[in-house]
Amino acid sequence: MAKNDQINDSILRELSRDGRISNLDLAERVGLSPSACLRRVQELERRGVISGYRAVLDRGKRGIGFVAYVTVGLNQHTKAAQEAFEQAISRAPEVIECHNITGAVEYLLRVEATDLVAYKTFHTDVLGILPQVHSITSYVVMGSPKDERS
Repeated sequence: MAKNDQINDSILRELSRDGRISNLDLAERVGLSPSACLRRVQELERRGVISGYRAVLDRGKRGIGFVAYVTVGLNQHTKAAQEAFEQAISRAPEVIECHNITGAVEYLLRVEATDLVAYKTFHTDVLGILPQVHSITSYVVMGSPKDERS
């Protein structure tokens, strides 16, 4: 089986839209027999191209009404400072994503909270007390016309 071909790309696209699709429906959508489709999906899983399946959660129904992307600059550019920051952030349930990036700052966070008051508490009592943090800039999400994360 080809590592990256159009059929595998179609399978991955369909599974990313609906990870619970039946093999029969998936096979029909990508133009394969059910057995050939299942073999390809299993091979993609075995190779780690498909690393898992997740539920897409409704933030509003979970009480999450506030989302922000936050850039964080560190006061020291050392491995120890980065490790300490990453360890602290790993314990913060409000941080849904943490990315070490290039540019003027070291980190980009996706933060979800119930509301602005809860975000302010996170900003002040979690980020604001970390000794490694030099700068914090918040970008409040007003809408997400395209969001393909699962």
